Amino acid sequence: MTPGSNGASTPEDDDPFGYLYEDGKAAGAQPPSGGYGYPGSVNRVRPVGERQYGQSAAQNAPTAQYAQPQGTYGQPNAHHAGPESFTGRTTTALHQSAPDSRRGGGRGSGGRGRGPNTKGLLIGAVAVVAAVVVGIGIAMLGGDSEEDKGGDAAADPTVSAGQSAEPSESSTEKAAEPVELPEIDAQALKLGPGVTTASDVQGASAGGGRYVTGLNQVGSEVTWTVDGIPESGTYTVFTRYSVAGKDAKMTLTVNGKEFGSKLNLGNFTGAKENEWEKGWTETYSWPTLTKGTNTISISCRQGDDCNVLLDQLRLKAGQVKD
Repeated sequence: MTPGSNGASTPEDDDPFGYLYEDGKAAGAQPPSGGYGYPGSVNRVRPVGERQYGQSAAQNAPTAQYAQPQGTYGQPNAHHAGPESFTGRTTTALHQSAPDSRRGGGRGSGGRGRGPNTKGLLIGAVAVVAAVVVGIGIAMLGGDSEEDKGGDAAADPTVSAGQSAEPSESSTEKAAEPVELPEIDAQALKLGPGVTTASDVQGASAGGGRYVTGLNQVGSEVTWTVDGIPESGTYTVFTRYSVAGKDAKMTLTVNGKEFGSKLNLGNFTGAKENEWEKGWTETYSWPTLTKGTNTISISCRQGDDCNVLLDQLRLKAGQVKD
């Protein structure tokens, strides 16, 4: 039968092997080329089990057409060819495919045709992103480690190979420790004419309690030659002495040049006349010294008041008061 025929014959009347028999050949049967072997036969494809006999073609026709079925490896093509109906109504061959394997297996599919495991891939991607974020956070919060600092020092072009980037202990100690400046007992000074030492008055700090006396005459002088001044600059000269009853003042000379003001030898303790033991005190001045050796002289000049006992001299760097 052909499309548009009234379906006069049934599928069992169309022998696909009719061309092999004499009666089939007499009836004009030909080898199959898409039909059952008889002239005019058609190949109508539909899924197995969908054909309902005794119903109209309109009832058997699906509401939607599907694409030509794609064969799946390991599964038979669930279709057969047959006439549409026995009702005599004209119908059109319908091609309905088996469920597309690309749609993935549903709950009733038995696990066949399932798509990729997108849930597992999503979980893996989220884990990778989380690990990267955590690593960046740790790097930002860690700041510079000791290894990073060492690497920076090694990358610094100012640090040569084999040289430490940190100061050595010796250089640190030299910078931290103050330079020891000399001090001297007055009895060790160079004494000028008429100047002597004594130990009658108690309270002198010099060795043996000895001090210098006889400075109350014009032209009397003592001189200290100072060695080892580390650098040029302002220094403080401390002078320990004793006066009794009134203030005194004398001339200070540094490296042959008279200092700008008189050396103030005031009666800071308030000792009364002849109370020499109570008059021991200290004064200071701020001369400029040069690096190396310097000479410091204390002398009695015209107009000076020089009735003092001289005990010790000492130095400090800078302008200080004690």
